[in-house]
Amino acid sequence: MDLMDIRKQLDEIDKEMVGLFEKRMALCKEVAKTKLQTGKKVLDRERELQKLSAVEELAHSEFNKKGVQELFKQIMATSRKLQYQAMIDRDMGLDMPFRIVEHIPKETKKVVYQGVPGAYSYVASKKYFGENVECQPVKTFGQVMEAVVNKECSYGVLPIENTTAGIVNDVYDLLVKYNPTIVDIIDIKISHALLGLPEAELSNIHTVYSHPQGLMQCSDFLEQYPNWRQIAQANTAGSAKKVVEEQDKSQAAIASKEAAEIYGLKVLKENIVHNQKNATRFIIVSNEPVCKKNADKVFLYLELPHESGSLYGILSHFIFNDLNLTKIESRPIVGKSWEYRFFIEFEGNLHDAAVKNALHAVCEEARKVQILGNY
Repeated sequence: MDLMDIRKQLDEIDKEMVGLFEKRMALCKEVAKTKLQTGKKVLDRERELQKLSAVEELAHSEFNKKGVQELFKQIMATSRKLQYQAMIDRDMGLDMPFRIVEHIPKETKKVVYQGVPGAYSYVASKKYFGENVECQPVKTFGQVMEAVVNKECSYGVLPIENTTAGIVNDVYDLLVKYNPTIVDIIDIKISHALLGLPEAELSNIHTVYSHPQGLMQCSDFLEQYPNWRQIAQANTAGSAKKVVEEQDKSQAAIASKEAAEIYGLKVLKENIVHNQKNATRFIIVSNEPVCKKNADKVFLYLELPHESGSLYGILSHFIFNDLNLTKIESRPIVGKSWEYRFFIEFEGNLHDAAVKNALHAVCEEARKVQILGNY
């Protein structure tokens, strides 16, 4: 057959398929009305499986059977999206618990962070809330979360991701455990310096202390001094404090210049990170479910049925509603071998129609969903 003749026939078939699709969607609208009246859930997994099995039997080759399955999965997914839209139109969507505010109040009594004065969490707290804010240090990320949910402070400041080292796994897991509200984020440029005692010089140094990530982020610099011992500590500013306490000029710390000012140390070498765009993103967490009026990022986590295509199906709702995903991460679910929960950040405001549509669908089809913040 001539290629142009084939294409002409395909065009005719496609025209018929579009007409049939629109007739099917019109009937799906009637299905939506019935489900709205009866309170029946949109997703009927058993009915869909029966339908897929039935249409597969209508095909005449193994390839076509597989193709028909894929085609009807998409058609039924589109049908569900239409039904979710009908629920939103009837004002039967999700009840958003977030209270809208013009801005996040920064005139706060207390902010809690992990580490000691001079830590990058301390720097982030001061930069976001102002120099006069009361910053209370604690030893662990979990203690920050506990202080927030127990209302012992107004806000907590926690690192969530670094451009070099990646996500902070412990913080992701604590978000699930404590379920605070992320009200904002702030990015802090990481410009590690080598700090020593006032009388020390580079030639005196034999031992360097820092957080493991601090050592890793300055590995190119440290390779120039192969005889130096590298000893990991709980945090960078704590390493600076250790150098002061031990008063040994052969010891140095990799930490911030702010830590040098606080502890009276000398900057032996500035900006020793190998990635000059190294930055850490910090989240500002609260026990109050609030969001800024102009918030443009939504962050949530979800757990899905452990079956083929479940993640693909969930992500399709963001695609269908033209929502841009800016992050997707996974973490193991404790007690469930090889099962994971997913953390998703996407552009939008909780009160946008497209966001409402997508979230309504996601909450219907995921095993568990928790909106962590809109910032």
